[in-house]
Amino acid sequence: MPLIQNADYEAPFWLPDGHSQTIFPSVFRKVEGINYVRERINTPDGDFLDVDVSDCKSPNHQFTQSQIILSHGLEGDTSRQYITGMVRNFNAHGFDCLAWNFRSCSGEMNQTKRFYHSGATDDLETIIKHSLSKGYRQLYLVGFSLGGNLTLKYLGEKGQNLYPEVQKAVTFSVPLHLSSSGKTIGWLYTKRFCRSLNKKILEKSKRFPEFQIDTSYIPNIKTLKDFDDAYTSQLHGFIDAEDYYERNSSLYFLDKISIPTLIINAKNDPFLSKECFPFEKIKPMEKIYFQAPEMGGHCGFYPVDYQGVLWSERRALEWVMS
Repeated sequence: MPLIQNADYEAPFWLPDGHSQTIFPSVFRKVEGINYVRERINTPDGDFLDVDVSDCKSPNHQFTQSQIILSHGLEGDTSRQYITGMVRNFNAHGFDCLAWNFRSCSGEMNQTKRFYHSGATDDLETIIKHSLSKGYRQLYLVGFSLGGNLTLKYLGEKGQNLYPEVQKAVTFSVPLHLSSSGKTIGWLYTKRFCRSLNKKILEKSKRFPEFQIDTSYIPNIKTLKDFDDAYTSQLHGFIDAEDYYERNSSLYFLDKISIPTLIINAKNDPFLSKECFPFEKIKPMEKIYFQAPEMGGHCGFYPVDYQGVLWSERRALEWVMS
């Protein structure tokens, strides 16, 4: 594994730790100039995925053959600043972009009993097939947090059978080991996630009473593991939360990845456990490149010289174009 030692990310002095580096860009950064066109893709199981497409303004309006596919994090969507900033930067350098919303994350509840989860790679497969049907010859995958785990798991599952058009991948802030990372996330973030997830369970149970979703567990849910025990695992065919975590942690799929793939996890990320920095385990993996800046937070990477572009956005573009 090529371990990239020289991480040139530097945080502003007024963002001194992982929490501030996580929260500030998420709350205060605004990205202007994105003109999404929404498309709805039907899934094989009778559901839908809403995707937001932003094409670059190529000379003479010619079709560009390269597209970036972006996957967001837990309870995120395509409007999150880490997605829109990445889209804007890639558009400016000649790449079309497709950012997709996981089931239930586009502003409209999905139609099946299942939602999305950290290893639901069938939906990413649907997205990639859609892009290939549009005629793209080069696809690049970018994933954040849960979307990064899903991206890496997908690549490992496909292995040597990956579509040849998929050229490279880059992921940020990835909980490579789901079980230990779930125990690492602090109460402030956990409370926010659980509130959003519980709200979706209540909405789906009311809208689709035929699914017979038992909402009686909700008052007792205090952690993500509680939620995954009661709902994620049960709605998606796993025994319990630990079974779900073990079967979907991307750490166990990295050795099968067949394309150059960059994983960037900040050492001060408040969401990630020590198991998410498996330096020794991935040393023999020729296609995995791992970069661990001292700072950056979770999907943060707000640079000291910020001029509208995050360090992560510059790094992803550099990786794709190298």
